[in-house]
Amino acid sequence: MPDRNPQILVVDDDPVFNRILARALEQRNLRVHAAQTPDEALGLAKQFQPEMAVLDLNLNGQSGLALLKPLMDASPYCRILVLTGYASIATAVEAVKLGAHNYLAKPADVDSILLALGRYPTVPDEQPPAQPMSVERLEWEHIQRVLSEQQGNVSATARALKMHRRTLQRKLQKRPVKE
Repeated sequence: MPDRNPQILVVDDDPVFNRILARALEQRNLRVHAAQTPDEALGLAKQFQPEMAVLDLNLNGQSGLALLKPLMDASPYCRILVLTGYASIATAVEAVKLGAHNYLAKPADVDSILLALGRYPTVPDEQPPAQPMSVERLEWEHIQRVLSEQQGNVSATARALKMHRRTLQRKLQKRPVKE
């Protein structure tokens, strides 16, 4: 018999966001377990075996990607969504390669989160966005991809992009361009 109230683990180091997301998920009849640290998240995953998890990419300066495998080991059937305020194609690809079910950029509403986790059926008539990505956003995504290929080495990335290192550093200090 399927569980009517599946469990979801919310892992985010921002206590306000964590509490708001947990409350919104509870209102959708999910049993929510919230964690703010990797150790707390692993303990809850081992104890409750959640069916779903929302994992922040940046946990107090540590990469949430490092938590993917331990979470999957603790709860093998868990569908994990990586949620981040610093989205890039490179980190999205890396997250999926490491076992994440999906990847979303913040801000994301609860319905988008649940849809990304496969909680709601997808709408087949949904059209792609009318607006393509801006040139600035495409540039930012490309820089992130090349930076990932260069294992985070800014000098090597600048050489690969045929760009001055200081120019690249200035671009990297900016937040991602909104789509």
